[in-house]
Parts: sequence; structure tokens; C-alpha cells
Amino acid sequence: MKKLENRIAIVTGASKGIGKAIALAFGREGANVVVTGRTTEAIGAVRDQILQQTGLEALALTADLELETDIQRIATETLAKFGRIDILVNNAGIIHPRIDLVDFDPAMWRQVIEVNLTAAALLTKMVLPSMIENRFGKIINISSIGGRKGGKGRTAYRATKAGLISLTESVAAEVKPYGIDVNCICPAGVDTEGYRKAFDSRGREENPKLMRPEEIAELAVFLASDASSAITGTSIDAFGGMNPLFG
Repeated sequence: MKKLENRIAIVTGASKGIGKAIALAFGREGANVVVTGRTTEAIGAVRDQILQQTGLEALALTADLELETDIQRIATETLAKFGRIDILVNNAGIIHPRIDLVDFDPAMWRQVIEVNLTAAALLTKMVLPSMIENRFGKIINISSIGGRKGGKGRTAYRATKAGLISLTESVAAEVKPYGIDVNCICPAGVDTEGYRKAFDSRGREENPKLMRPEEIAELAVFLASDASSAITGTSIDAFGGMNPLFG
């Protein structure tokens, strides 16, 4: 039996990078996956890839996570199609270039906070009634190793990622009595389109220590599966080759 057989999963920011890798991995493990993103064509391509590879049902929802109505629609349309929600991966996020706070545009600051943190909290709130009713749920927040401490030019991004770690712990304490586990993954550098754009990088070609998105996806599969039943309220650091233990 596959690890996520018959589960219903939502993955935000699934058009590329870590989110796409997680969505494809969930499909391979037997889940019916709802993928969300801002670009209809890109998110539809991921849905089609899941269908082609697995034959399972998948749903693509174009959504802007700055809009509360779009966040609500993700939960509503998932429930309308599948009847319940078992797994939520809050992955969508904005990586801004290195900008000192004194030069930070207030509109960009608010956008980063809204997408990276507020949207995750609101979507979690909206899927919890289904999970509570069914006495089961797995919520995975994709933070960052950058959420562990501040860094020059990274104020908005790191503040939101630190917030996700705290959100994980708080919600985990609230919902464990209902059989719901809430955990967080804190990746170091991952070779994604967003990383390459934000840091003007050629990815693993330039820095072989960067992880592949699929490595984070495998960790997400574990946290979404029954095998992780002993783990909740935990944030897992995933350094890959960048582990400071290596010097």
C-alpha cells in the first residue's frame, strides 16, 4: 500500500520548485492532490503531470494568496470535489532580493507578510473544521533555515519564516486532541526557480551544496504519512550539503 493512499492533499505554491516536487511525490504515493498557484497554465501543467503519472484525480486552482476570498475558495472547492481535507502543505512564498530595511518598500513588505505568513494561517484555519470533524489531519508548513535567525537584507522573508515556526508550535498544541499533527520543514538552500532569481544564481551548477526540491518532498511525504504519528509541533532543519557541522 502506498504511503498516502486515498488521502486528500492541498499543496500551495505548487507550480514550481519545492511545491511542485511535493505535489508530484504525494501523487506517486497515492494521494489525490489539489495544487494551487497564481499562474493558470503552470498549475494546470502540474495537475496534468500528476494525472498522467498516477491516474489519480487532481485539481488545479488558480489563486492569489494575498486575497482572502481566494484562500477561502481553495478550501471550499477542495471540499466540494473530495468531501474532506486530510493534508495541507503551506508552501507558497515570496523570496525577496537582499534589501536592507531602510530601503524596503512598504508595499513589498506587506506582500511578503501576507503571502508567506498570513495566508498560511488563514488557510490552516479554513481546513481545520474538516480535519477536526474527521479526527485526522497533517499540516506541513514550509519555513526556512533562515527562520532560525535574522540576516542582513532578509528582514521580511526571515520574519515570516520565523513566524511559521511559531505558528506551527501554537496550532499543534491546539489541535492534537483532534488527531491532527502540525509540523514544519526548514530547508537551507534549494535549487529552485525562486532561489535562482532572488540570488542571481545558476543553482547546483554554481553551488553543488544546494539541495534538489525532491529531497524536501521526501521529507514532506514522511510528515504527511502515518509513519510520522509520533511527531507534532516540530520544525525539522534540512541542511543538505550546507550543514554547518561540515565546516
